[in-house]
Amino acid sequence: MKNDSDGISHFSFLISHLLKQYWGYDDFRGIQREIIESIGAGHDTLGLMPTGGGKSITFQIPALAKEGTCIVVTPLIALMKDQVSHLRERGIRAAAIYSGMSRDAIVQTLENAIFGGVKLLYISPERLSSDLFQQKLRHMKVSFICVDEAHCISQWGYDFRPSYLSICDIRKLKPGIPVLALTATATPEVIDDIQDKLAFSEKRVFRMSFERKNLVYVVRQTENKEEELIHILQNVKGSAIVYTRSRQRTKDTAEILSRHGLSASFFHAGLDHVEKDQCQKAWQTGHTRVIVATNAFGMGIDKPDVRLVIHLDCPDSIEAYFQEAGRAGRDGLRAYAVLLYNPSDRPKLEQRITTQFPDKEYIRKVYEHLAYFYEIGIGSGYDRTFEFPIEKFCRTYKHFPLPVVSALNILNRSGYIEYREEEDTQARVMFLLERDELYRLKNNTPQEDNLIVTLLRNYTGLFNDYQYIDEAFLAQQTGMTRPQVYMTLRELAQKNILMFIPQKKTPYVRYMQRREDPEHLIIPRAAYEDLKEKFVQRIRMMVEYATEDHECRSRFLLRYFGETDTKDCGQCDVCLDRRSSPTAKAQKAILQLLEDHKPHPISELRDIKEDSIVIEEALRQLLREEQVTNENGMLTMGD
Repeated sequence: MKNDSDGISHFSFLISHLLKQYWGYDDFRGIQREIIESIGAGHDTLGLMPTGGGKSITFQIPALAKEGTCIVVTPLIALMKDQVSHLRERGIRAAAIYSGMSRDAIVQTLENAIFGGVKLLYISPERLSSDLFQQKLRHMKVSFICVDEAHCISQWGYDFRPSYLSICDIRKLKPGIPVLALTATATPEVIDDIQDKLAFSEKRVFRMSFERKNLVYVVRQTENKEEELIHILQNVKGSAIVYTRSRQRTKDTAEILSRHGLSASFFHAGLDHVEKDQCQKAWQTGHTRVIVATNAFGMGIDKPDVRLVIHLDCPDSIEAYFQEAGRAGRDGLRAYAVLLYNPSDRPKLEQRITTQFPDKEYIRKVYEHLAYFYEIGIGSGYDRTFEFPIEKFCRTYKHFPLPVVSALNILNRSGYIEYREEEDTQARVMFLLERDELYRLKNNTPQEDNLIVTLLRNYTGLFNDYQYIDEAFLAQQTGMTRPQVYMTLRELAQKNILMFIPQKKTPYVRYMQRREDPEHLIIPRAAYEDLKEKFVQRIRMMVEYATEDHECRSRFLLRYFGETDTKDCGQCDVCLDRRSSPTAKAQKAILQLLEDHKPHPISELRDIKEDSIVIEEALRQLLREEQVTNENGMLTMGD
């Protein structure tokens, strides 16, 4: 019988073999091996790795090495599709479940996993609580559960998503199955909260330093951000991402850059799938140099040679900034993360506090108007679900959308409603005529015939039931625009040739308890005051980062994430300013005096050609940083 050490060495050999076989690498990087061996041994494990640190390897390799299916929970549909595609290209059996799939397709995918046909099953957190998934999961052999973007489970994190809390319920269905949590951004408080919320059997954290030695952090104070943006892009070559907060500003900025001879396109969540794919591919292949985007862009992108990430607007938090900035220089070569800032940014950031946390009277008013909107009396409404047309609601009761969404999220956290933003309902089509009748039609336009033929070539079962279709894909296949596809489908429906249910993105509201009198509404401290306090703190830290000019940018960021044993990077704007300052020159002169590593009397500092106050400050800093020691008035170089 093999002992434990034999099993460990076999697993270690196996994961190295799989890495070489499927990815072509000779060895793991950083803490990848430690994380893989921990989850391989059945331990609940938390891995902290910066953007570009190779997170995906830490769950894909053990998924291949262990028996059963690895359940990968990730909130990003585009990322899961991309990873599944890359894994399949490598000959690895991977699949994904996400909104827009038909029930038949979901059932088939889950049953493939039950019968051992899927090694990695990607799923969005919202789908974990569905009866269908939980029913099938009971019959599935699961190797382990991987939770990507694990900071989303913590209400103290910057991107809390309530749907992540259902992961713990899945653990109860599969007792004894270990969980691997991964994140690139977590403060010490969030690290503890992740392990608590995921019910870790014991605390087990593997941390890779968040330091990026090749990444130069810069804050530029400027009154004219567009002018400064153009100046930077003209002087620093290479691929670039420009982040801004509004969808309209992505388009406007891309147009400004194009007018100045810079190859640029824009990206935001409102674009259709084909537009997103075309935009991203053009940028990834180098046909477009600059992509101007909202924070909807970048998660999971596989482009290592980004030389510049520029923020035109301040993010809400250091976490968001660090993650987005970290998309530069993943090839290990020098890259720049630049934040453009001016005094008008501070009130804009502080305004977001009011938007995110409207006063409680306003929240009660939104709750009351919601009941009027759906005609729900006090004491009724429990477990009822409604579509929520936010524009109509705001028009009817004279609200603005952003504070309404914030109020609904607070009501969600308080347990009164469940609010799901923009659930994507894919377009569906079913033919009303038989196939032979379609071929005998004579009064169709060429556009209608083209679309009918394209539907028949690309989709099956159209004569038996509604089938999900992708209007953007059909536009690509037919050479039509997406609006033309939509109008043509409408026309075919009016001719009774087919039934057409258009795609729509609709938020949903579900009452989690009977409607209360707004006067009796209780909004718990944990759902409002505690989170507001954390949000205010994150805003303040972001402002401090943008305005502070005494601490190295890299040290500031690392200190925020709990790393205290750090050194100045020597290349950010703060470090460069220091290097050219009188104090920096005095420090250099002191170190040159002591480079023979012999004791020198402090009186020799008088020979340095700087003001005595400057020399005193320089010596004080060197002593504090232990670069120099002072023993009874004799100075020596520190260890």
